[in-house]
Amino acid sequence: MGDETMDRGDLRGDCGNCFGLCCVALPFARSADFALDKDAGKPCPNLAEDHRCGIHTRLRQKGFNGCTVYDCFGAGQKVSQLTFAGQDWRTAPRDHARRMMEVFPVVRHLQELLWYLTEALAVPAARPIRPELRQALERTGELTRGTPEELAALDVPAHREDVNALLLQTSELARAGGPGRRKEHRGADLMGARLKGADLRGANLRGALLIAADLTGADLRGADLIGADLRDTDLTDADLSGALFLTQRQLTAARGSAGTRLPGSVARPAHWTAGD
Repeated sequence: MGDETMDRGDLRGDCGNCFGLCCVALPFARSADFALDKDAGKPCPNLAEDHRCGIHTRLRQKGFNGCTVYDCFGAGQKVSQLTFAGQDWRTAPRDHARRMMEVFPVVRHLQELLWYLTEALAVPAARPIRPELRQALERTGELTRGTPEELAALDVPAHREDVNALLLQTSELARAGGPGRRKEHRGADLMGARLKGADLRGANLRGALLIAADLTGADLRGADLIGADLRDTDLTDADLSGALFLTQRQLTAARGSAGTRLPGSVARPAHWTAGD
């Protein structure tokens, strides 16, 4: 399996080949992100019979911002078409449908790890540990192709811990050779922080809370953003080119502009040019 040339298509959601699993398997609570409460395993009332969202084009207006930023990393189509061979949960036996909902979050976690490992393999500074990264990528891919029973029994936290150790090494190797002071903000509470124009090159922002922070014009090249909460973060004209482990979900939750510079692995969110 190649690394830099690996096709990322399988790591992006394909709702047309999914049975609306995220709209059924996952719970959500009434909040700024969701307009109502929903239990795990219960279909969202907006889910149509054809597994499409009945308010897809009006999610933000209807109070479902959380749905607009959700990313299954391709788990939906994999569980629907591979794990359960195209069998619809609506017509499947009850036990079968229940197992499908149990397995979906497991595969989603694994697919997310595949995304991060793919990103790590593309980091030039990670060359010394590429064999280990490639092995972890192949092992994680094998796990996603397990039977429903194997997936349900999988110790996801243990596997995530093993992969995270490699991702940490990747981050340290990449940031050690870059410019800047490599500020340490891992897990920091930076909600609403005024960081306009800040030099955050090579900073460790893993798991940092950057909700509603002002990062206008900030330099985030080489910064580690894995798990950082970027909800309503202002990234107008910020430079995120070369940022480590930035996901589409994080960007969609943030605000930006045509002047925001991004890595090639993610796309500029449509709503950025629609008024943000």
